[in-house]
Amino acid sequence: MKVIFLQDVKGQGKKGEVKEVSEGYVRNFLMPKGLVKEANAGNVNTLKAQQASEQKRKDKEKEDAQALGVKLGEMTVVIKAKSGQDGRLFGAITSKQIAEGLEAQFGIKLDKRKIELDDPIRTLGVTQVQVKLHPEVKGTLKVQAKEE
Repeated sequence: MKVIFLQDVKGQGKKGEVKEVSEGYVRNFLMPKGLVKEANAGNVNTLKAQQASEQKRKDKEKEDAQALGVKLGEMTVVIKAKSGQDGRLFGAITSKQIAEGLEAQFGIKLDKRKIELDDPIRTLGVTQVQVKLHPEVKGTLKVQAKEE
Protein backbone atom coordinates (compact mmCIF):
# COMPACT_ATOMS: atom_id res chain seq x y z
CA MET A 1 0.00 0.00 0.00
CA LYS A 2 1.39 3.41 -0.95
CA VAL A 3 1.46 5.93 1.90
CA ILE A 4 2.77 9.44 2.62
CA PHE A 5 4.72 9.72 5.86
CA LEU A 6 3.55 12.57 8.10
CA GLN A 7 6.39 11.99 10.59
CA ASP A 8 9.72 10.15 10.58
CA VAL A 9 9.26 6.43 11.30
CA LYS A 10 12.46 4.60 12.18
CA GLY A 11 13.28 1.92 9.64
CA GLN A 12 10.42 2.87 7.31
CA GLY A 13 10.67 6.43 6.01
CA LYS A 14 11.08 10.12 6.63
CA LYS A 15 8.47 12.87 6.77
CA GLY A 16 7.16 13.75 3.30
CA GLU A 17 8.27 10.52 1.60
CA VAL A 18 5.91 8.40 -0.48
CA LYS A 19 6.65 4.68 0.00
CA GLU A 20 5.16 1.25 -0.44
CA VAL A 21 4.50 -0.35 2.98
CA SER A 22 2.67 -3.59 3.84
CA GLU A 23 -1.05 -3.09 4.24
CA GLY A 24 -1.33 -4.75 7.66
CA TYR A 25 1.41 -2.55 9.14
CA VAL A 26 -0.31 0.55 7.76
CA ARG A 27 -3.83 -0.35 8.95
CA ASN A 28 -2.86 -1.72 12.38
CA PHE A 29 0.00 0.56 13.44
CA LEU A 30 0.83 3.56 11.25
CA MET A 31 -2.66 4.95 10.50
CA PRO A 32 -4.10 4.65 14.05
CA LYS A 33 -1.08 6.57 15.38
CA GLY A 34 -1.43 9.25 12.68
CA LEU A 35 2.03 8.63 11.24
CA VAL A 36 0.92 8.20 7.60
CA LYS A 37 -1.92 8.97 5.21
CA GLU A 38 -2.92 7.16 2.07
CA ALA A 39 -1.11 8.28 -1.10
CA ASN A 40 -4.08 9.10 -3.33
CA ALA A 41 -3.95 11.77 -6.07
CA GLY A 42 -5.24 14.61 -3.86
CA ASN A 43 -2.85 13.90 -1.02
CA VAL A 44 0.14 13.61 -3.40
CA ASN A 45 -0.73 16.96 -5.03
CA THR A 46 -1.02 18.59 -1.60
CA LEU A 47 2.38 17.15 -0.65
CA LYS A 48 3.97 18.51 -3.84
CA ALA A 49 2.50 21.96 -3.18
CA GLN A 50 3.84 21.92 0.39
CA GLN A 51 7.30 20.87 -0.82
CA ALA A 52 7.30 23.63 -3.45
CA SER A 53 6.37 26.30 -0.90
CA GLU A 54 9.00 24.97 1.52
CA GLN A 55 11.67 25.13 -1.21
CA LYS A 56 10.59 28.68 -2.09
CA ARG A 57 10.90 29.70 1.59
CA LYS A 58 14.39 28.15 1.83
CA ASP A 59 15.51 29.97 -1.33
CA LYS A 60 14.24 33.26 0.11
CA GLU A 61 16.13 32.66 3.36
CA LYS A 62 19.33 31.99 1.40
CA GLU A 63 18.89 35.17 -0.67
CA ASP A 64 18.32 37.21 2.50
CA ALA A 65 21.44 35.68 4.07
CA GLN A 66 23.52 36.54 0.99
CA ALA A 67 22.25 40.14 1.06
CA LEU A 68 23.08 40.41 4.75
CA GLY A 69 26.55 38.97 4.05
CA VAL A 70 27.25 41.72 1.50
CA LYS A 71 25.96 44.34 3.94
CA LEU A 72 28.13 42.99 6.78
CA GLY A 73 31.20 43.00 4.52
CA GLU A 74 30.93 46.78 4.23
CA MET A 75 30.60 47.37 7.99
CA THR A 76 33.18 47.82 10.71
CA VAL A 77 32.07 47.27 14.29
CA VAL A 78 34.04 49.46 16.70
CA ILE A 79 34.47 48.10 20.20
CA LYS A 80 36.28 50.09 22.89
CA ALA A 81 38.37 48.26 25.46
CA LYS A 82 41.07 49.03 27.99
CA SER A 83 44.59 48.22 26.82
CA GLY A 84 48.19 48.36 27.91
CA GLN A 85 51.08 50.26 26.27
CA ASP A 86 52.01 47.48 23.84
CA GLY A 87 48.52 47.32 22.29
CA ARG A 88 47.37 44.24 24.17
CA LEU A 89 43.92 44.35 25.73
CA PHE A 90 43.14 43.84 29.40
CA GLY A 91 40.80 40.90 28.93
CA ALA A 92 39.46 40.12 25.46
CA ILE A 93 36.68 40.89 22.99
CA THR A 94 34.28 37.94 22.69
CA SER A 95 31.61 37.03 20.15
CA LYS A 96 28.95 38.24 22.61
CA GLN A 97 30.50 41.73 22.68
CA ILE A 98 30.70 41.73 18.87
CA ALA A 99 27.01 40.79 18.59
CA GLU A 100 26.03 43.48 21.09
CA GLY A 101 28.16 46.08 19.27
CA LEU A 102 26.63 45.13 15.92
CA GLU A 103 23.13 45.59 17.31
CA ALA A 104 23.96 48.87 19.08
CA GLN A 105 25.80 50.48 16.14
CA PHE A 106 23.86 49.18 13.12
CA GLY A 107 20.64 47.70 14.54
CA ILE A 108 21.40 44.24 13.13
CA LYS A 109 20.47 41.49 15.58
CA LEU A 110 22.76 38.49 15.17
CA ASP A 111 23.11 35.44 17.41
CA LYS A 112 26.54 35.28 19.07
CA ARG A 113 26.82 31.58 18.13
CA LYS A 114 26.81 32.51 14.45
CA ILE A 115 30.00 34.56 14.90
CA GLU A 116 32.90 32.18 14.28
CA LEU A 117 35.66 33.44 16.52
CA ASP A 118 38.40 30.84 17.12
CA ASP A 119 40.02 32.83 19.92
CA PRO A 120 38.80 36.05 21.54
CA ILE A 121 40.39 39.24 20.16
CA ARG A 122 43.23 40.32 22.47
CA THR A 123 44.94 43.11 20.50
CA LEU A 124 44.04 46.56 19.21
CA GLY A 125 43.36 47.03 15.50
CA VAL A 126 41.04 45.62 12.84
CA THR A 127 40.26 41.90 12.76
CA GLN A 128 38.30 39.99 10.08
CA VAL A 129 35.65 37.73 11.66
CA GLN A 130 33.66 35.00 9.87
CA VAL A 131 29.88 35.01 10.37
CA LYS A 132 27.74 31.97 9.51
CA LEU A 133 24.48 33.40 8.17
CA HIS A 134 23.01 30.25 6.58
CA PRO A 135 24.22 26.65 6.21
CA GLU A 136 25.51 27.57 2.72
CA VAL A 137 26.34 31.28 3.24
CA LYS A 138 29.17 32.86 5.23
CA GLY A 139 29.99 36.53 5.55
CA THR A 140 32.94 38.53 6.82
CA LEU A 141 32.71 41.29 9.39
CA LYS A 142 35.43 43.75 10.37
CA VAL A 143 35.86 44.32 14.11
CA GLN A 144 37.99 47.26 15.20
CA ALA A 145 39.29 47.23 18.76
CA LYS A 146 39.93 50.80 19.94
CA GLU A 147 41.58 52.01 23.09
CA GLU A 148 39.14 53.32 25.68
